[in-house]
Amino acid sequence: MFDRLGLAGIVGVLCCLAGLGIVAYAAPIVAGGIALVLVGLLLVARGLLSGMLAAFGMDGMF
Repeated sequence: MFDRLGLAGIVGVLCCLAGLGIVAYAAPIVAGGIALVLVGLLLVARGLLSGMLAAFGMDGMF
C-alpha cells in the first residue's frame, strides 16, 4: 500500500495523524469527530475514484 502512496502521500498521512494526536491530547471528543470526518472524506474520495475508473473501463482496481 505504501508504494502506491509515494513519499508525499506518506508524509500527508503522518501529518494528519500527528494533527489528530495533538487535538486528541487537548480535546478527545473533538478528535473523535475530526477522525470520523477524515474517514468519511476518504470513503467519498474512494467512491469517486472507483466511479471514475469504472467509467474508463478499469473497474476492479479498488
